[in-house]
This record gives sequence, structure tokens and C-alpha cells, in this order.
Amino acid sequence: MNIGIIGLGLIGGSLGLDLRACGYKVLGVSRREQVCQKATSRGAVDLASMDLATLADAEVIFVCTPIAAILPTVQQLIPHIDPATVLTDVGSVKAPVVDEVAPLWANFVGGHPMAGTADSGIEAAQTELFVSKPYVLTPVENTPSAATAKVEEIVKSIQANIYYCSPQDHDRAVSLISHLPVMVSGTLINTCHSDKQEVVKLAQQLASSGFRDTSRVGGGNPELGMMMARYNRQELLRSLQSYRQNLDTVINLIEQEDWDSLEQQLQSNHIARKQFVRE
Repeated sequence: MNIGIIGLGLIGGSLGLDLRACGYKVLGVSRREQVCQKATSRGAVDLASMDLATLADAEVIFVCTPIAAILPTVQQLIPHIDPATVLTDVGSVKAPVVDEVAPLWANFVGGHPMAGTADSGIEAAQTELFVSKPYVLTPVENTPSAATAKVEEIVKSIQANIYYCSPQDHDRAVSLISHLPVMVSGTLINTCHSDKQEVVKLAQQLASSGFRDTSRVGGGNPELGMMMARYNRQELLRSLQSYRQNLDTVINLIEQEDWDSLEQQLQSNHIARKQFVRE
């Protein structure tokens, strides 16, 4: 099977590495010739080009661009591909993407691999990035079952764990466990950076694994954070408001020196975390 990838960054490049290892022929497209050359030299693609016509023979195409570029990319791609071609994306927000693309292309299956690193670009691409990681597919009522099955077959080949849900449920869930943490973590960094200069310098010298872990997502790709806020605005606001209420509760407990209630909350947090994170 020929598989196309548009956007050869961390996700697109990592997909290419694993798909080629599975025996698929991978055709890549990037806006920059330098990226095409790097993707080829790294073995992420069999052939790379800046021309979307390169993907004319692809049976399935993964659109791995930033969210804002998905719709215009599909619009530019349509004249070059057969109506039977299956399109899917890897965007971290699904409802706006599916609402825009599905009416243009019947064989479109929304997708979101829940994998990544703090780094970006083809240089950051790595093998087995998706192994045992969640990979969400969001087909809607009119999505052909054959198109969904084809994407599922490919996702299973890279050993990701497939989950199905509606685009709306996806966006609400990821606002809690992905988009909210980015904003909270970013606010943490800003708070630490805004104290007195001598205190900031001392904090920088003392920062260790705890700060590294809690600040990682907030210090990641700014473009990705902007796309989360812009395209999942309502669900992110809902999550931020809920977080603010919980933060106010903790502030109140400390102000009132209600140590018993605070301990109960911390104990509850300790138990609840295990239901989200498997270590």
C-alpha cells in the first residue's frame, strides 16, 4: 500500500519511519525542500517533494500539518487524488476539522495520535513513537466504514491503541488532560519567571525534576498551544474555569488553615491520579 504524509515534522516524520518499517511505501510532502531532503536521508519517506501531485498514487494520506493548515491543504490536494483515496489527519482538535473537511471529502476519517515530545521538526522524528499510545479515531455518521477500517489497519500496524469517540467528546476529554495542562504549566513557568530577579535566579539554580515534569508541556511548541486555544476554545475555557474553582478551593483551605480538609483533598488526588496515569 502507498501511504502519503503531508507535513514531515515530529508526527509526520515518526509516522513515516514506522510505516516504512512495516513495509508500506511512504510518499511525503513538505513546504520546504530542506525538510524533504532530511526526511529522505533519515528514512522517513521513500520519496519526498514539495508538490502535492506526488501523492496521486497514495491510497491513504495522513495530513500532519498544523490545525489551521488542514482545510486549505485538503482543498489544494483534492484535484490531485482519486475519490477513493482515504484522508485522515492528526490534529489535536477534532470537531472543527471534521466539520470543515468531511463535507469536502467523503472518505475522511478524523484522527489524533496521543503521542509526542517537547521537540518538533523532522530532526525530532523517532521510531516507535506511537507504540502502546492512544490513537483516537472520530468517524461520524456519514463516514464510510471501509475508510475507517483502512485507517484502523494502518494504526494497528504501528502498534498504537485505537479508541473511537465522537469529535465533540474527543475535544472535551483532551481539553482536560492535554490542553488544560499546557495552559496551567505555561502559567506556572510565567509565575516563576515573574518574581524578584534574585529569587528567580535562585529558583533557576534549584529547579530539578519536579519543576522539569510540571513545566514540560507548558514550555513546548508555542504554535501547538495557540492552536489548542483557538480551535478548542469553548472546551478549554470550560476546563480552565473548573480548574480555577478547584484552585480557589485549595487557596481557601490554606487561608483558613483547614489542614484536615487539605489532607483529604491531597489523599484524593493521590488516588485519582492512578486512574489517569499508568506507570
